[in-house]
Amino acid sequence: MYKAVVIGASAGGFHALRKLLTRFPKDFSMPIFIVQHISPTSDNYMAKFLNKKSELVVKEADEKEIIKGGTVYISPPNYHLLIEEDNTLSLSTESKKNYSRPSIDILFESAAYTYGNGLIGVVLTGANSDGAEGLLTIKNFGGYCIVQEPTEAESTAMPLAAIEKVSPNKVLKLNDIANLIVELDK
Repeated sequence: MYKAVVIGASAGGFHALRKLLTRFPKDFSMPIFIVQHISPTSDNYMAKFLNKKSELVVKEADEKEIIKGGTVYISPPNYHLLIEEDNTLSLSTESKKNYSRPSIDILFESAAYTYGNGLIGVVLTGANSDGAEGLLTIKNFGGYCIVQEPTEAESTAMPLAAIEKVSPNKVLKLNDIANLIVELDK
């Protein structure tokens, strides 16, 4: 039923993503798309590090790349990541949204238009409200919405903003988020 997972993280996200991605089995079938707020001049260390720790392929997203299941795509620094209806990725340098490029909202909204009710949206730790509007779009398209338990988040602002804006399907700790997504992949 579900076709893809989108995850948004900011402050504290590197640790949260490591914990989350190491819990996915190598036979996980859906593509996972991630926006982590990072410095515009960052290298692709995060993708390389997470690729070594995860059983899934973790890589930085490329322009016009064909989307493959069981692969984790991370938005490159200073580019918005969008999902296209022709099953490819698109990168954009359009203006920042919520002071961010990449923007979680932009990823979530493009994925909602593409996957509709087949999308799982996840908002993790972060210090602003990016992701709340995009999660609402996912909810409005019938997707499944998960937010990290704010008491566990390194920075509570993003989870709290998402909970306030959207009535998520679940508010869970990281291990429980991973377990639920793996279950929804069956």
